[in-house]
Amino acid sequence: MLSVNEIALTIFEELFEYPEEFNVVPHQLDNGARIVDCGVRIPGGYAAGDFFTGICMGGLGDISFRMGRIRDVPLPFIEVNTDFPAIACLGAQKAGWTVKVGNYFAMGSGPARALALKPKHTYEVIEYEDDFDYAVIALESSTLPNGEVMEKIAEDCEVDVKNVCAVVAPTASLVGSIQVAGRCVETAVYKLNELGFDTRKILSGTGTAPIAPVQKDSTRAMGCTNDATIYYGSIMLTVKAPEIKDYLDKIPSNKSKGYGKPFYEIFKEAKFDFYQIDTSLFSPAEVVINELTEGAVYHVGRLNPEVTLKSFGFSP
Repeated sequence: MLSVNEIALTIFEELFEYPEEFNVVPHQLDNGARIVDCGVRIPGGYAAGDFFTGICMGGLGDISFRMGRIRDVPLPFIEVNTDFPAIACLGAQKAGWTVKVGNYFAMGSGPARALALKPKHTYEVIEYEDDFDYAVIALESSTLPNGEVMEKIAEDCEVDVKNVCAVVAPTASLVGSIQVAGRCVETAVYKLNELGFDTRKILSGTGTAPIAPVQKDSTRAMGCTNDATIYYGSIMLTVKAPEIKDYLDKIPSNKSKGYGKPFYEIFKEAKFDFYQIDTSLFSPAEVVINELTEGAVYHVGRLNPEVTLKSFGFSP
């Protein structure tokens, strides 16, 4: 069986060994755990964003960049492809682990989740769990973890702390903008999983989304990075499941009652309480599905350049 931690470890090792090529800073703690700062105290960049996103996906995704346009505005876009959508997106990339130790808080993504089974139900549904003696985790945080945090990750993953490897970047950083846009395929796979569709029947996924300009604070950054996919993410899934037609109308973000405003505005109106937000909003703008059994092709949703540009800070 594929080991997402084993594959991701090779990506991490290159980041750690050649930091000057990626504009990152490696750290080895007293307990032996290793950390690569990809944006906390260092600017990071596209190369680091590529590897950070690759680690999030357990090494089961191909990442590239291109320049595109939203109306007359030139912007960078990320393109993501995977032939293992359920494992790469739900088993690794999904931000399914809230890492909280003392005053430290981070959203945890990446293959370490498949060792700790965070959350367990996800791995039961996709029938996958990893077995490897290294744990590789991606932390979305504005602070680097200390030894106590890495000890807790090691304990939950049942590995030696010296075998815990973490990449860290805040949302309000270039790597943060890149890796959130790199979740464009994940949003479609995640949405179908939430709707009860068997995501193991998704054979491949490819997607693209604009990389949001870096914002001044984490809350605004969370808003516009999510809007990149909510309002301008384009996804194509190849599936082998005729029943997919029963899920089509519920996939795209424009079916959410919260649709139509930048996420930051929605969040502010909810008094910054996530529980007051319609979670169905966290979906791609448009999805094309090629169903192989019947040879059918479906297209749902639409791009929304107006809200995307407004969220990114461009004047009307």
